[in-house]
Amino acid sequence: MTYGENLWLFFTLLFGIIIVPGMDMIFVLAHSLSRGRPAGMAATGGIMAGGAVHSLYGALGVGLLASFIPVLFTPLLIAGSLYMAWIGYTLMRSSIVIDGVGQAQVGSHAQAFRRGAITCLMNPKAYLFMLAIYPQFLRPEFGPLLPQALVMGLMTAATQLAVYGGLALAAGRARQAIVGNATATIWIGRGAGILLVAVSLVTLAEGLR
Repeated sequence: MTYGENLWLFFTLLFGIIIVPGMDMIFVLAHSLSRGRPAGMAATGGIMAGGAVHSLYGALGVGLLASFIPVLFTPLLIAGSLYMAWIGYTLMRSSIVIDGVGQAQVGSHAQAFRRGAITCLMNPKAYLFMLAIYPQFLRPEFGPLLPQALVMGLMTAATQLAVYGGLALAAGRARQAIVGNATATIWIGRGAGILLVAVSLVTLAEGLR
């Protein structure tokens, strides 16, 4: 696998994760609908800041592992692939339905930003998730880990901006699509599950080599 192919796989997995309707998406919609597009974009910025911390955590974990306990790198890669495949399988069997979007509980854009970051950072599953993802794509054979981590972090931020920022700018239509169309959210989740399983199987095959 080339480095370019590796990045495409990472983007595919990343997009599949971010596009699934969940807490971050509802947070952005709530601010956009109740306080306007600028508040929605501020909330998106906070989530991006939280995502940057998660990316740093994942990169540091992989970097330390590769430097000090390299023998565990491949087993962690395989374990992470299996974990991602399991998440994808559960999404394929799920029926994600968003019942409603409440009102935002903050009064300024700065508060929206802070709460977005805190909401993202307080998700304990995200830390395990990043530790499972990064060993699959942050690979010593592609060169120094720091530039790789920077590229992956920027890709994460750009994808969050595109998805959540797009929702903030089109909040009314996005709300109708997500809240008013249960079939759409169900199939978004299942489609993301298929993507996660497919990418995980590819990275697992690479790890077993």
